[in-house]
Amino acid sequence: MGSIQIIWFKRDLRTSDHAPLHAAAKIGQPILPLYIVEKEFWRQPTASRRHWSFIYDCLIDLNTELTGLGQPLVIRIGKAIDVFKSLHESHLIERIHASEETGNNWTYCRDIAVRRFCADNEITLNEYPSNGIVRKLKNRNDWSNIRNSRMKQKIIMRPKSIAPVANYYSDLLPDKNASIFGVKLDGKVQVGGRKAAVSELRSFLGYRSERYLQNLSAPGLSEIYCSRLSAHLAWGTLSVREVVQAVNKRQTLLSIQDKKKFNRNLNAFKSRLAWRCHFIQKLEDQPEIESLCMHPAFEGLRKQDEYESYFKAWATGYTGYPFIDACMRNLLSEGWITFRMRAMLVSFASYQLWIDWRITGNFLAKVFTDYEPGIHYSQLQMQSGVTGINAMRVYNPVKQSIEHDPSGAYIRKWVPELVGIPDEFIHTPWKQKNDLLDNYNFVLGRDYPKPIVNQVTSTKLAKQKIIDVRNSENFKQTASAVFQKLGSRKRPSKKAPKSKKQHPDQLSLF
Repeated sequence: MGSIQIIWFKRDLRTSDHAPLHAAAKIGQPILPLYIVEKEFWRQPTASRRHWSFIYDCLIDLNTELTGLGQPLVIRIGKAIDVFKSLHESHLIERIHASEETGNNWTYCRDIAVRRFCADNEITLNEYPSNGIVRKLKNRNDWSNIRNSRMKQKIIMRPKSIAPVANYYSDLLPDKNASIFGVKLDGKVQVGGRKAAVSELRSFLGYRSERYLQNLSAPGLSEIYCSRLSAHLAWGTLSVREVVQAVNKRQTLLSIQDKKKFNRNLNAFKSRLAWRCHFIQKLEDQPEIESLCMHPAFEGLRKQDEYESYFKAWATGYTGYPFIDACMRNLLSEGWITFRMRAMLVSFASYQLWIDWRITGNFLAKVFTDYEPGIHYSQLQMQSGVTGINAMRVYNPVKQSIEHDPSGAYIRKWVPELVGIPDEFIHTPWKQKNDLLDNYNFVLGRDYPKPIVNQVTSTKLAKQKIIDVRNSENFKQTASAVFQKLGSRKRPSKKAPKSKKQHPDQLSLF
């Protein structure tokens, strides 16, 4: 019996710029490309059917590409260790090639178990860096240089062919409605797969990016003019390096006239690609931030078993704050909203409602099609004020509503109960007089909820609680250690800011 190689696909669902595939093809031994549907993974509190719907599309495209190379994708359902054990017994695995994954604690422990299995069975396990993340990084000082150097390396070309494996079997790919992927989620799911990824990239670079910065935080318009590549990067139908180099190429081909239209927007987008890697590196360096506050002084500040009614109202879009509710309903329906609105939803839950970030985090992870653990937990903690190294930023939902939806068109789209409310009260329907309410046959508390909290009072109380912790003994000393471990080394600009300075870690992503 001859030996085989396995390419274990996880969050790298492509054949281009794929180091494991390239390395395996060079060796020349038969290659079995493998994707494991792990039932236990899909029972995790962050996994959802929305994710699977996107992944399903990705796997269909991936199988088409691999079939064209000579060996279709193999699907196995079960525990990774059991799958590898079975394949080793039937085909004698010599090597397993995989991309390094910066995921949840569950995948972290799973990967450790696989490494142990390989060592016990004399199987060579080769794991390859991906997405600018540096494993076993000693400190943050040189990280950006390493990341930028990787972005400049040549794109790894897809092999022309791979040696097939004889006498293998594949489980059927579970459909999008299979029960193992959790409860049904109403609403749309972004189309996944390599073809969709390339199409989105081309349209963004070709014309949508001209209005990128202009509409980055605009609800509704951001869906059009943001890149919409976040889900493709999260599940690996594109590599970050591919996107960075595609942007660079686009910039070199711009005419003098087009440079004025596109360059600033494309540079801003590249900056956000770098910040994306920065945040994922935090989780790589300290996996505990999935479940523990970066600064331990904040542990226990918010009780996880309290404020259940507040959470339900927030999670369904019935808080009585029209812009908050519109954003949440938009997110539930589409699986995506722009970063500013995500930050506002987390901020409102964390401060005004005083809900623990771990509770809101699990819920949002399920809803986001582009759920990326490294970004997710870093941003949750930042927007909840528990990092100890970032400025406290509390979003005023009324102010955000007036600034980003002045006419109330977005609110009326997603909160149709308020369609008849005059513009002057669309952001604050509780301020409307009774005679106007009667004219529109609208009763606050019956047709739409009254605000579940007084945002002014609740904000003040929340801020004071955070300040009290930050003023506690030894807080700054511990915060300094957190910064050394996880903080950005980006040097501040020498140019005078045109407006209120924004903390670099508050930059929006996609």
